[in-house]
Amino acid sequence: MTTPPAASGIRKPPAVPFGLSVLRNRPDFLKANRGKRQAMPGFVLQARRRDLAEPSETDVRVGFTCSKKVGNAVARNRAKRRLREIARLVLPVEGRSGWDYVLIGRAGETARRPFEVLKADLQVALSRIHDT
Repeated sequence: MTTPPAASGIRKPPAVPFGLSVLRNRPDFLKANRGKRQAMPGFVLQARRRDLAEPSETDVRVGFTCSKKVGNAVARNRAKRRLREIARLVLPVEGRSGWDYVLIGRAGETARRPFEVLKADLQVALSRIHDT
């Protein structure tokens, strides 16, 4: 059974596109923390290649987090929305299959940094992680 379209007739695109799945469990975030790390002005990117022993997911997995240093709930949610959007645009193209990525928001910078610059930062961070 399909869900009916919204009352206005406009369907909102999914938060995370096909080929990306969202990390939700703490152990997955902790495993990514033990992987590679690239600090950028607007966020910190953590990445790790999944083991072959783990479930056979070949897609890219991504997680988002912001500490209370980023601000109140409104500020943290705004920062995470921006991180989700850059991940939605960049990771399907430049992310590697079988990798986990965690984007960590930075206080004051994630929400204020121009969007195109934030997107370019993710592209640079991914190229640095995968070149080493």
